[in-house]
Amino acid sequence: MLDRRAINRATLARQLLLQRHDIGVLEATEQLVGLQAQLPFPPYIGLWARLERFDRDELSKLILDRQIVRSSLMRYTMHLVTTTDLLWLRPLLQPVLNRAQKGFFGRETDGLDLAEIAEHGRKLLRGKALTQVQLRESMSERFPGRDPLALAYSVQYLVPLVHVPPWGKGGSVPSTLAEPFLDRKLTKDPDPKQLVRRYLAAYGPATVKDLQAFTGLTFMAKVFGDMGSELEVLRSDTGQELYDLRDAPRPDGDTPVPVRFLPEYDNLMVSHFDRTRVMDDDIRKKVCVGAGIAATLLVDGFVHGIWKLKEQKKTATLTLTLFKSLSKKDLKAVEQEADALLRFAAPDATTRELVVG
Repeated sequence: MLDRRAINRATLARQLLLQRHDIGVLEATEQLVGLQAQLPFPPYIGLWARLERFDRDELSKLILDRQIVRSSLMRYTMHLVTTTDLLWLRPLLQPVLNRAQKGFFGRETDGLDLAEIAEHGRKLLRGKALTQVQLRESMSERFPGRDPLALAYSVQYLVPLVHVPPWGKGGSVPSTLAEPFLDRKLTKDPDPKQLVRRYLAAYGPATVKDLQAFTGLTFMAKVFGDMGSELEVLRSDTGQELYDLRDAPRPDGDTPVPVRFLPEYDNLMVSHFDRTRVMDDDIRKKVCVGAGIAATLLVDGFVHGIWKLKEQKKTATLTLTLFKSLSKKDLKAVEQEADALLRFAAPDATTRELVVG
C-alpha cells in the first residue's frame, strides 16, 4: 500500500525531480515521453529544472537536426518529443485528434468529406511548409464559404504534421508533413502496451484513468489487463488500484526533495486524473484555470505556489505567489533556486528581482 507521499516520491523520481540528472537532452525528453510545448520557452525551463548541465543550445540543435520535433500529440496539444517517439505516438493517438476535430470543428465541417479535407491539406503541404494563416487561405480556395480556421485546424488534427524550426518569439510557425520532413515512416500498427510501459516509467504508479487523462485515449483498461504479470498491482491508501512496472523506482515517502520551479504547461501538472500526488484540489483550481496551466513552485515535492517572469528593458522580475507559508530554511532554498532560474531565463538582465507574495 502506498500513501500520498510515497506516490509523490515515486512520480518525482521518474520525472527527474528528486535531483538534477547528468544526462543528455535527448535521453531526458525520451524519459519524460516529451514535454508539453504550447509555448516555445517552457520546455527549456522544464529541462533546466531536471538536468545537471542543461545547455539550451543542445535542445535547439536537436530541433534543427530533426531529432526532436514539435507536433500535436497527447490531449491534442503541442508537444516536443523525440523523432523516434513521434513515429509510434502519432498514429496511436490519432483517435484523440479525430475526436478533437469533431468536437471543436464538427459543426463547421458538417457535410464535408474529412478524407477530402485531409488529402487536400497533404497536397498543399507536400514539399513545402505553410503557416496557419497561409493554410487557411489555401484551404478556403478549395472549400469556399467554410470557416478557414476550422479547415486549417482540421488538417492539423487529421494529418501528421510537425512544426518547422526555428521558432521562439511567437507568431505563426510553419508546419509541414511529418514523414517527408523526417524522411521516416510512421508506425503502421503501434502497440498500445508500449504506451503503458512508457507512461508508467515516466508518471507511475498510476491508474487506468490517469493514463487516459494524460493521453486523451479511452478504453485502455483492456490493454492494462492484457499485460498480466508484466505489471505490478498496488493500492493507494485511499483504495485506488495502481499499476506499475515491476522494476520501477519507488523511494520512501520521506525522501528529501529539492525546491523546483516548473514552467507553464508542465506535464506533471496534467498527467493524472487524480492530481493529489502533487497538489490538493483547492490548489489545483489556482494552477489549472481554463486551458491554462500556471508555472509552479514545488516545495517538499508538492505545489506551494505559482510564478511569473517579466522582463522589462534590463530588469527581470520573478513574481512568486505562495499558497502556504514557508519555513526560513525552505524560503532560503526558494530564493536560491529563484536566483538560478532568473540567471538562466534572463541571462542578459543587469537587474534581477524576486517578489514574494
